[in-house]
Amino acid sequence: MFIATIVISVLLAAMLAFSAARKLSHASEVVESYRRAGMPEDKLNILALALLAGVVGLLGGLAWAPLGVAAAGCLVGYFVLAIVAHLRHNDATNLPTPLVLAILAAATLALRIAST
Repeated sequence: MFIATIVISVLLAAMLAFSAARKLSHASEVVESYRRAGMPEDKLNILALALLAGVVGLLGGLAWAPLGVAAAGCLVGYFVLAIVAHLRHNDATNLPTPLVLAILAAATLALRIAST
């Protein structure tokens, strides 16, 4: 069970790092996609910081389970809120990304709890 936890945690951490880097780039297509979900550009750095904290928590959580549980739980909340934002702003185009990441975060949480 712990091997699956490692694989999913590292996969999710890599995806979060990539997403954070895109947010920090402030590239026009990134800014536009977040604008459609109701998020102003000046908040992208904060969102990126939250994702990077998730990366640290997931990876650190492989050594100390409570940190991994907390990080995965917070990431589930983060992505549920992202899904709600996309739905509230009728932005179905960008909805698959937070859906997939929410599922991965929930799987990570379940595995981290099961492997302790």
